[in-house]
Amino acid sequence: MNKLKLLPIIPALLFSSAQCKEVKLKKPNVLFILVDDLGQRDIGAFGSTFYETPNVDKLAAEGVMFTNAYAACPVCSPTRASIMSGKYPARLNITDWIPGRQSYINTDHDKMLSKPFMLQLPLEEKTIAEALKENGYQTFFVGKWHLGETEKFWPQHQGFDINIGGWSKGYPNNGYFSPYKNPMLADGPKGEFLTDRQGDECVKFLENRNSDNPFFMYLSFYSVHNPQQGKPEIIEYFKKKATAMDIDQVDPFVTDLPWIKESEAQGEWKERKIQSSPVYASMVYSMDENVGKVLSKLKELGLEKNTVVIFMSDNGGLSTAESSPTSNLPLRGGKGWLYEGGIREPMIIKWPGQVQAGSIIQKPVISTDFYPTILQMAGLDLLPEQHVDGESLVPLLKNDPTFIRQPLFWHYPHYSNQGDKPGGALRNGDYKLICRYEDNSYELYNLRTDISETRNLIDQEPEKAKEMIQIFKDYLTKTNAQMMDVNPNYKGKR
Repeated sequence: MNKLKLLPIIPALLFSSAQCKEVKLKKPNVLFILVDDLGQRDIGAFGSTFYETPNVDKLAAEGVMFTNAYAACPVCSPTRASIMSGKYPARLNITDWIPGRQSYINTDHDKMLSKPFMLQLPLEEKTIAEALKENGYQTFFVGKWHLGETEKFWPQHQGFDINIGGWSKGYPNNGYFSPYKNPMLADGPKGEFLTDRQGDECVKFLENRNSDNPFFMYLSFYSVHNPQQGKPEIIEYFKKKATAMDIDQVDPFVTDLPWIKESEAQGEWKERKIQSSPVYASMVYSMDENVGKVLSKLKELGLEKNTVVIFMSDNGGLSTAESSPTSNLPLRGGKGWLYEGGIREPMIIKWPGQVQAGSIIQKPVISTDFYPTILQMAGLDLLPEQHVDGESLVPLLKNDPTFIRQPLFWHYPHYSNQGDKPGGALRNGDYKLICRYEDNSYELYNLRTDISETRNLIDQEPEKAKEMIQIFKDYLTKTNAQMMDVNPNYKGKR
């Protein structure tokens, strides 16, 4: 009589049905957090001593901090388009905030005239949301969109199953307190704070989602964009903190910087030199609170270990105009400027089990890189014809020593609301080139030794300048960048 042969017990066979579902779930969830107008130095982990961001600081400690991360434009809509498409704003011809200054470009005070540009992200572009949705992801958007003047270009038509709050406006239409006057966001109780509402909507989605599918959640804060409004009790807290730090009586502005004096509208611009605004601090604090709210819910639901979290801003902090609520120092300039303060961002990626917590990456990266990075994290095929200007950062996150990022490119053929003139820029290694389109003049900086861009090396390093200028010109051609026309009615500065 043959003996019954006992097979070894396979551990997986002992799992509950719920555990089996978890084992089969190979694709990670993705939470993408974009904060509007947040400067790189507005986060504690990136150097702020006045603002308080304990939840984002914790995220940085659990993930990877990028110290040379860039938005693809110094203003919002172009960067947002670059994230969704993986393409440079120049290639998309979305080069200014929508609708920009098009309604009054024929001024006699501007030396150059901006040409009309795209006022929406074309539906022909396959967005990162569409690419994920095609592969089984449930997609959710809440907050600021600003990539289309009419409804057919809003998130629900660009790959998102759910759109809460995303429409044409790039700022809270009626302020940060309900009623919001937003066709894609029902009003809340009187006095409800918009930033809190966004966090609450994310929590509801997580609780009610289809748990059989991975999700892509795009939390796009309206904060910290103007108007400057915060919750009174938090403002009061930071007023007391400013007093305790002896900064409440310090004049926060500097007006004698040469590059400020030489801006297009002389005398109108001033740069904030210290972070001391209690209202702005309260807005940063509320943003951080709601990041914490969403991250806590992920943990509560057992989703934390299978969720990639990405944190980013769409342009630099507002430091030279429109109340100048924050300071980016030692970075030069701010929102609307091609200097580092206008484009360098506080970027964090948390990828549980895949990257070393608390790591710092110093290699330059840019917002077009998110598209291929997310695809590769999800184990999906890359779409190189779509995200043509992006490079997957997975090798960089995995410490691949062979990773070399191509030069980073900016094209901003507009006069900014914050004082800068039309121009473009290129970063290649430690060097950064800025081109001024009015007179085709150039500035060259070594960011490793001069992060504040105070020493123009254009004459001292002619060979490096020549190399950078050629690369920059090649990029203009490669992306079919639309240039400006000379204004025949120009009558000089204001």
